[in-house]
Amino acid sequence: MRKLILFSAILWSFNSFAQEKQVELNCYNKWAAKFEDRGAESVTDGIYDDVIITNRQGSKATCLNGKAEVRNGQVVKFYVLLSDGSHEEVKRTWKNNSDKNVTIINGISKSMVSVHGELINVLWPSRIKAKKAKPTAAADPTDD
Repeated sequence: MRKLILFSAILWSFNSFAQEKQVELNCYNKWAAKFEDRGAESVTDGIYDDVIITNRQGSKATCLNGKAEVRNGQVVKFYVLLSDGSHEEVKRTWKNNSDKNVTIINGISKSMVSVHGELINVLWPSRIKAKKAKPTAAADPTDD
């Protein structure tokens, strides 16, 4: 009986070491990694109807399609796309005027922080640079 208990304890300890918890990426993290990997063209002034509005709170994130207005290189207003095709402006009570002077770096706006602890960013996926070509492998030598 002792051997069975000892054997079970050893198996359980190996099992607990082998199972590392994998961090699950949320939609914001996935997009941010893509922007970081490829880089993005600069976002010029205008109205963009193909942006993604991200809302993060803790480890949870939601990513919604939307529209944004950029003036003087800064996000002025942004809207979420509704299921009926209309847009609704994103309005919050912001901490420390974090919605003012929102610059865009590498295709992602500076984070805006609401009084409820939400972190909101606007992303421009259409500005992501094209995937870089990978090097090709050389052929092995032959006996010619």
